[in-house]
Amino acid sequence: MRIRKAVFPAAGFGTRFLPATKAIPKEMLPLVDKPLIQYAVEEAKASGLEEIIIVTGMGKTAIEDHFDTSFELEILLKERKKGDILKKIEEVSELVHFAYTRQKKPLGLGHAIGITRNLINSEPFAVFLGDDIIDSRVPVMKQMIGVYNKYKASVLAVQRVPRSQTHMYGMISGKKVAPGVYRVTGLVEKPKSNPPSNLAIIGRYILAPEIFQALDATRPGKGGEIQLTDALQILLKTREIYACEFEGERYDAGDKVGFLKANIAFALKHAETRVEIRKFLKGLKL
Repeated sequence: MRIRKAVFPAAGFGTRFLPATKAIPKEMLPLVDKPLIQYAVEEAKASGLEEIIIVTGMGKTAIEDHFDTSFELEILLKERKKGDILKKIEEVSELVHFAYTRQKKPLGLGHAIGITRNLINSEPFAVFLGDDIIDSRVPVMKQMIGVYNKYKASVLAVQRVPRSQTHMYGMISGKKVAPGVYRVTGLVEKPKSNPPSNLAIIGRYILAPEIFQALDATRPGKGGEIQLTDALQILLKTREIYACEFEGERYDAGDKVGFLKANIAFALKHAETRVEIRKFLKGLKL
């Protein structure tokens, strides 16, 4: 079956950005002139996906409002003859079909994915973590769908990281089967020592529907959270999993420094900002 649906877990509190995220969802923080989550939604559409399932929580209504139609704003923009801005606003609400479900308790990424079971309907599906902003010529999810179409199995996006950072990620071990493609042989969530490789799992997944049975069998970890990596370890016992070492520049926008780096990098590419930002950066006395 082809990949049609994508899950966007977006119920977290965004504690690393407090107090900014006290009243604004982390996913709505601006990256130049668009909220973070919109970049991942646009990647999903560019990869051929048709339906976005956003897992929300308390205080996340701004996400729904952003992707909804805003009649009053559109009328105002028409009256003021701001056609370029109006076009951008209309495009946001017409990107893809959106569905929403609510994660009532913050019980981890695995739990957030698990509650979408009835919306997935036994199909393979994609997962996007909006914190990971990836600038690439070919959308990362499209690269992964190419791997899925060849092997018909779950696919994880991976990136090489310094050994000093392996404790921050889920790490894989694997056998290379094609350029940039690995058959996964093991997974470890944030290893404290002796990582199996330097290939870290990044926030893009294609998951077979059997992941839901694996999540059912996954025991809660610290804080009662269900870890997706633990469920993938269970799935690996009965199903093959592949990893795609994607091409592109990744920014961890869930971290303050990564968020600022992403804003600078994207501002330098944006037609309206690149000239002034380049002048500003050259004038800094560092």
